[in-house]
Amino acid sequence: MIGYLRGRVLSLRPEYVLMDVNGVGYEVICSGAAFANLSGVPKGEEGEVYTYLQVSEQGVSLFGFADLNEKELFLRLTSVQGVGAKLAIAALSAMRPADLTEAIFTADVKRLTSVKGLGKKTAERIVLELHGKISADELIGTSEGGMSAVRLPKSQADDDAVAALMGLGFTRQESARAVERAKAAGAATVEDIIQAALRGM
Repeated sequence: MIGYLRGRVLSLRPEYVLMDVNGVGYEVICSGAAFANLSGVPKGEEGEVYTYLQVSEQGVSLFGFADLNEKELFLRLTSVQGVGAKLAIAALSAMRPADLTEAIFTADVKRLTSVKGLGKKTAERIVLELHGKISADELIGTSEGGMSAVRLPKSQADDDAVAALMGLGFTRQESARAVERAKAAGAATVEDIIQAALRGM
């Protein structure tokens, strides 16, 4: 398994990046972030990329990522039925990892279907299968674009409070943020968290 490459960037094309690693040329199908990183490397100079080697009936393909978090998100996407490697890399090229992760967390199917080739049913399946698997550490915040990530609940009490607020008609995103504000204000029990969250809504 080829999990990482460091070598000279020979050429960048829309379909792939060609890298020379110790005299061997690797064609790497890159995510948007990985492509952007390598495009900033002067031709002939060294760049690096985390990779995933896919072997299928159609052949062997090498996919590249900016970091391990992006690679992990790719692997989770491809674990969903109907999401192949090319569709997953398309999603990571059309949306930043932070935006894609937040779209899954907030069940924003419309946002997911903005990715070319990603239909509504597949987007709904992605949300259904991956929604509960995203942790607070994986909900990546970004310093660019002004988007702040929504922090996930960290305990059962938090989960219960979020569920209760959602039952009152608030979105999961609104509920998670309200719970975080309530905890920051000192609320500890489920009842206190809910009451404080409602006051802050």
